[in-house]
Amino acid sequence: MSTPDHTTPGASNPPVQRRVRIHTGPPPVTSNGDRPLRESVFELDNVAIAYGSNIAVAGVNMRIQRNLVTAFIGPSGCGKTTLIRSLNRMNDSVPGFDINGEIRYHGHNLYGRGADRVEVRRRIGMVFQKPNPFPKSIFDNVAWAARNLGMRKGLHERVEEALRAAALWDEVKDRLKDSALGLSGGQQQRLCIARTIAIEPDVVLLDEPASALDPISTQAIEELVHTLKTRYTIVIVTHNMQQAARVADRTAFFSLDASPDGTQQCGTLIEYNDTEKIFNDPADLRTRDYVTGRFG
Repeated sequence: MSTPDHTTPGASNPPVQRRVRIHTGPPPVTSNGDRPLRESVFELDNVAIAYGSNIAVAGVNMRIQRNLVTAFIGPSGCGKTTLIRSLNRMNDSVPGFDINGEIRYHGHNLYGRGADRVEVRRRIGMVFQKPNPFPKSIFDNVAWAARNLGMRKGLHERVEEALRAAALWDEVKDRLKDSALGLSGGQQQRLCIARTIAIEPDVVLLDEPASALDPISTQAIEELVHTLKTRYTIVIVTHNMQQAARVADRTAFFSLDASPDGTQQCGTLIEYNDTEKIFNDPADLRTRDYVTGRFG
């Protein structure tokens, strides 16, 4: 399951001769100057992902647009997390991982031979299901990636700005030298978001960011998502239908269906549309049954 233009994880590939420069400036305006066009950040064409002989997801075609919140919903095992992790190449180190089709980021093939994984992950940050602060101070957690990338100029201002953007500054500004492990679960998750945005990414991926949090902390994360989408393109995986309805501009519903060769079931994109349409007037009966709680 590989194409000639793809770099298969684990394979012996020639060294990259150049670094692909990805331009993520403001979207163009229409010819009459009325308003900005809604630019596609990701374009997925017939994407299929497998781990060895197990097909996780297949036949995915979609466009993810700039400065919107896009939610992936669907029952467990339908490939949502696999797909979101493929958007910044987090699956590359998973044994047996293989990808077919094409994922383009601002027109650049993320799995092409010229793609720099470090650059990809700098521009496309990710926050995981469980908060994972480092056993370091609050300040050092937020500064960690910036230091590693050589972004040391104005580091204190960068850390403060990231903590403010993550709605955490007022809670931690007097204890930046304290261990991040002493924060509550909700604070730790916002710290991880601050750590992600401190290096000024273009996209923030959120893999069930509130599933381990209490309702108050969940509300704080959802409010934060609304604020952040003015600066970032956000993709979120969630099992919480109400959360998807509250935070997402567009929603993709995935479910299990027969694989292209008919030998097994795999994740399939059933329907992708504006969130209001998905929840109030879905085109597919399977979508209706899922969002109304009849299955899943």
